[in-house]
Amino acid sequence: MSLFRPAALALALATALSAGAYVAPLQAANAPSVDIPHDSFTLPNGLRVVVHTDRKAPVVAVNIWYHVGSKDEPSGRSGFAHLFEHLMFNGSENNPGEFFAPFKQVGVTDQNGTTNTDRTNYFQNVPTTALDMALWMESDRMGHLLGAVDQATLDEQRGVVQNEKRQGMNQPYGQLREVTTYTLYPKGHPYHHSVIGSMNDLNAAKLADVQAWFKTWYGPNNAVLVLAGDIDLATAREKVTRYFGHIPASPTMAQPKVDVAVLEQDGRTVLEDKVPQVMVRRMWNVPQTGTRDADMLDLFSDVLGGSASSRLDRRLVHQDKLVDSIGTANWASQLGGNFMVNAMVKQGVDPAKVEAAIDEELKKLIAEGPTAEELARAKTSYEAAFVRGVERIGGFGGKADVLASCAIYERNPGCFRDSLQAVAGATPAQVRDAAAKWLGKPSHVFMVKPGARKELAEAPAGTPSPFVLPKVDARYKTTASSVDRSKGVPVTASFPDLKFPAQQRATLSNGTTVILAERHDVPVVQMSYQFAGGYSADPAGKPGIANFTASLLDEGAGDLDALGFAARKEALGAQLGAGASLDGNNAILSALKKHLEPSVALFADMLRKPRFDQAQVDRVKGEWIASIRQEKAQPSGVALRVLPALMYGAGHPYGNPLSGTGTEAAIAALTRDDLVAFHQRMMQPAGATLVVVGDTTLAEIVPLLEKHLGSWKVGSAGGAPAIPAVANARQSRVFLIDQPGAVQANIFAAQLVPSSKDPGAIAFDMANQVFGGDFTARLNMNLREDKHWSYGARSGAASAVGQRMWRATAPVQIDKAGESVAEIRREIAEFFGGSRGTSAEELARQQKGLTLSLPGAYETAGSVLATIGSNVLYGRPDDYVFRRKAEIEAITPAQVDAAAKTLDPGAITWVVVGDLAKTEAPIRALKLGEVTILDAEGKPVSK
Repeated sequence: MSLFRPAALALALATALSAGAYVAPLQAANAPSVDIPHDSFTLPNGLRVVVHTDRKAPVVAVNIWYHVGSKDEPSGRSGFAHLFEHLMFNGSENNPGEFFAPFKQVGVTDQNGTTNTDRTNYFQNVPTTALDMALWMESDRMGHLLGAVDQATLDEQRGVVQNEKRQGMNQPYGQLREVTTYTLYPKGHPYHHSVIGSMNDLNAAKLADVQAWFKTWYGPNNAVLVLAGDIDLATAREKVTRYFGHIPASPTMAQPKVDVAVLEQDGRTVLEDKVPQVMVRRMWNVPQTGTRDADMLDLFSDVLGGSASSRLDRRLVHQDKLVDSIGTANWASQLGGNFMVNAMVKQGVDPAKVEAAIDEELKKLIAEGPTAEELARAKTSYEAAFVRGVERIGGFGGKADVLASCAIYERNPGCFRDSLQAVAGATPAQVRDAAAKWLGKPSHVFMVKPGARKELAEAPAGTPSPFVLPKVDARYKTTASSVDRSKGVPVTASFPDLKFPAQQRATLSNGTTVILAERHDVPVVQMSYQFAGGYSADPAGKPGIANFTASLLDEGAGDLDALGFAARKEALGAQLGAGASLDGNNAILSALKKHLEPSVALFADMLRKPRFDQAQVDRVKGEWIASIRQEKAQPSGVALRVLPALMYGAGHPYGNPLSGTGTEAAIAALTRDDLVAFHQRMMQPAGATLVVVGDTTLAEIVPLLEKHLGSWKVGSAGGAPAIPAVANARQSRVFLIDQPGAVQANIFAAQLVPSSKDPGAIAFDMANQVFGGDFTARLNMNLREDKHWSYGARSGAASAVGQRMWRATAPVQIDKAGESVAEIRREIAEFFGGSRGTSAEELARQQKGLTLSLPGAYETAGSVLATIGSNVLYGRPDDYVFRRKAEIEAITPAQVDAAAKTLDPGAITWVVVGDLAKTEAPIRALKLGEVTILDAEGKPVSK
């Protein structure tokens, strides 16, 4: 996947493989005309600026990319690029303190930063009226940072980064990232070490090293700034010149030469880990971003294993039944790429059989090439992904990301058009030839199998070569600044009004209410068919049946078997599926406008005529049970499986695992008759609601829905179950779950609070915001920013028709487990107990963050769809978003403190997952309450 496709950049943060990548779509000859028109200019100091105008919402995406990543780190400085990403969030000379704080005051959305092998980026969407503030902030950390970086800041963020590394390594299969990089690339290659770096190099970092690193790489001439949204070229030029023009350029640093580093011979690496099944991953080093071979490998990946109807899915999942899942990917980074086949081997299957089958299918596809039908299907899927992706102006993979990545890697913000054109015109022979050229070369197989995890040895800190900062190119000039930075961050005096689309209604002949919100900015129509029940309606003894039944709806329907259904869906560029939440079942459709009717027809078949073929029931059962085992191997997964029964009781509708996946025994016992009966009882059109958002009208969509769904009628409905109230525990109690070898402890503190429908729900949620609902809230500022024991700590109460489960969560380094629990207990006691109530400043920050962000929060059809769906589920009026905003704006600190008393600090249920040998003694010493040790099933363990 070429680097201009950045939707997967979320996965690129500290990844050991390469830069993230967005699976780009193709624009076939009859594709909708969807583009990213843009203008560009360059300041005298070298800052490149790209501007895209999109007026659909009063927000601007501000996205800045620095052309520096882990590839640029010399020996002894691994992890510096990622460490600096964190340091640049810690304030600047003219705005000391958290970088996030001023943004929270104006309603920022989609704010984050990431680092990968090749670049570091920072992005946020702000109301148009707050653009001056955002540009002031970004320019202040570009031009005025070092005075704010002291030893305390370095120590703080070094600790945060090290806990981020521990958090990744603590996951099942988590060691593979680290091993992959130094295995695939030889010593001395820029990709040989991981993005997050070694603990020893991070520990060795000195303040002088950090200052030299910044002076080398973070100048305007090594950056690209993209402004996308409610902005035009003239305004952008004036504002960017005003805020950035005075910043001096940095040295012009040479980029490493492209080095694909094709493997010289086949290889194999085997790791053991606390995992439930074998993972087999085969990898090749392949071409870099911007090459047509990389584009062709994208298509080859899709046909080989990148879709539900792919060759590997057909062979290994459906025919031979050797794996629970299989997939392929093609990452294209600046210096080279990686092609990967990844398989999760069924328990009891010889991995050698899986490898042999993969090799056979690979060689066959290389020899024959894809069929015309396979290639056409891949092109349509890619086109659909592009159309959906460019709906967003910012955030991970939005239009600003696409433009920035093209500008950085190919010095052409419109490079995405070249790749789109190449893949749109690709022939089977071109795809075959690229695969033969690159996947016929040596590869490396990585296998992770169940066993005892051994901690990876950290390399000793390296000794960097002496470095003299080069002179700045004389062609770069600065311009005089009219900005008086001593006055601080510009004040945003006005904000755009909240707008939410009007909702139109109709009723189908089958008794379903249709709610339509029109959105015509992209040619896509989205639907969510909502039914009462959810996995709270799972009958006694059948936990998981709601979700499991829903998951089988798209495994064949009408005349199409599972593979036929998948192929038809991909040919239409549609997304279809179904699932259950705690209180509801829903089926979704996202259709390209040009394929709306056939997509609705397929959606109707999925709802009305699911086949529940026994072969597919048996196959999905195996995959489902494997996913439950994976849940139990995840520290957070196992905690969220056992918490509901502890809080509500095992027989309560909310007492089953929070994922809704059920138990292995219950899923194994389900019969086809169970599924058919549950589908007919719980997915009833009469009384259901179909929410539609997108590029259509009521006059167009209702006849179409009536044609395909109007005659759908079933017997008597099951309806939503009654949710009985439960008394909280009278005193605190502690449950410990052993995770031998864990480098972190995952801490959960929980208590039940009233329903989302309770009149006081908004007030309690505001109390939670102050405590732990935001990055700048008390809990995270303590454990991450002050103590730097955690990568992040949060709290919240998930929505529910019945009592909600409030929980605070914090993954912390294992040697600070006891101290972290003590800090969380103190924070809970002080805030919810009332001794340190809500300050006016804390409340104002949360009020602004929650309300001023609303004009940008409904940028996409998906966000509108989700909000309307939530209103339906909880019986809220159409104007609820406005009522909620008004209530938040009017609330006082005294009202927040009163709502906080909902929680009893003396009756908290604690669950801690970690290495018992390191957590039990310090937690028992806290004397929180009775301590019980549980297994992964939530059953007490006797010692």
